[in-house]
Amino acid sequence: MRAYVAATAAIAHTLWTRMRARLSEQPSDAGYTTETVIITALLVLMAITVIAILSSKVVNLAKGINLNP
Repeated sequence: MRAYVAATAAIAHTLWTRMRARLSEQPSDAGYTTETVIITALLVLMAITVIAILSSKVVNLAKGINLNP
């Protein structure tokens, strides 16, 4: 039974050490996140601009409708 516990502890320690090594090697995603936020903001700004242009055109077309016979 002691051999089983010792082997399990050794495996757990090895896995823990490998996991910590992998986590410390991962590159930072800070630049990617900032880039994503900027691109998303630009896309939202472009979408708002398109909506404003289309809505003004629709309003102008609606004003041109003659409802009197």
